[in-house]
Amino acid sequence: MTRAVLSLGSNLGDRLEHLRTAVATLGDAVLVLSGVYETPPWGDTDQPAYLNAVVLVQDESATPRDWLDRARDAERAAGRVRDPQRRFGPRTLDVDVIAVWGDDDEPVLSDDPELTLPHPRAHLRAFVLRPWIDIQPYGRLPGHGWLTDLLTTGPAADEALELRPRPELALESTA
Repeated sequence: MTRAVLSLGSNLGDRLEHLRTAVATLGDAVLVLSGVYETPPWGDTDQPAYLNAVVLVQDESATPRDWLDRARDAERAAGRVRDPQRRFGPRTLDVDVIAVWGDDDEPVLSDDPELTLPHPRAHLRAFVLRPWIDIQPYGRLPGHGWLTDLLTTGPAADEALELRPRPELALESTA
């Protein structure tokens, strides 16, 4: 069995519907969903604002690679087209595998360039940390520390001031 934290983001088209597509694609694996936050673009700032959320998922038979495959399936279901010229460019849906834990509740570590675990930039991204705190207030990012410390005193602290909660935009699991 593995558990994983996945980050969801969308800034093109019906942003909320794209997040809902991701949740629907993940199906019964969804345990908990965060609130939705509107955030300025990260990296390439010449694009629309994002809606972001985080989801905790679990599956008895899933490997870390399976979570990556499911993330990509969700992106395809939302019509994502990757632009190799704009790494942090706009997208209908972005699903990142942030962290994975195995049967022993130990974090899975990976330096595979296609699936680095934990996600190498998660500690820098308030749009990952803040929603994650919604679902795991005492959570830790493996190798980096407590989520609350990372959000309030780490490099993501300034960015955290720009996040806007959107409680009127709810995500729901069908599980």
